[in-house]
Amino acid sequence: MKTPILTLIATLTLTLPILAAGGHDHEKKEAGPNGGKILTSVEPRAEFFVTSDRKVQITFLGKDGKAIAPDAQTVTVTAGERSAPTKLTFVKSGNVLVSKQALPEGDGFPTVVQIKVTPDAKTVVEKFNLSLANCPGCLLAEYACVCSHSH
Repeated sequence: MKTPILTLIATLTLTLPILAAGGHDHEKKEAGPNGGKILTSVEPRAEFFVTSDRKVQITFLGKDGKAIAPDAQTVTVTAGERSAPTKLTFVKSGNVLVSKQALPEGDGFPTVVQIKVTPDAKTVVEKFNLSLANCPGCLLAEYACVCSHSH
């Protein structure tokens, strides 16, 4: 009788950490230098940040995580309700790209970021839900949250 109980305890001890982690590895998330979302599918990496006037700021990051001036990169962001999305285009402003247009009103809408590093490069696409509400855990906007809770 003791052997099955000990086996059960040993099994639970080994599997609970895996179950608590959702059964898969989690990539460590980090916020950008402005507190925005790091886009890792493009090289150099880029930070997606929403300014106080609801414009989008894209900051390209060097290997050290510090801002580097954009070169030939082009960015387009499409955001808002699928039935009436807003397309944002960007202009260079110092070491960042800033959208000419503001994001649509509201919160929690689909967002598609398209980045071309060079004119002949393949377009890199990142899709996420843009929630501007503050995360109670890390105090960043939900779209840039670095907590381990589910979004």
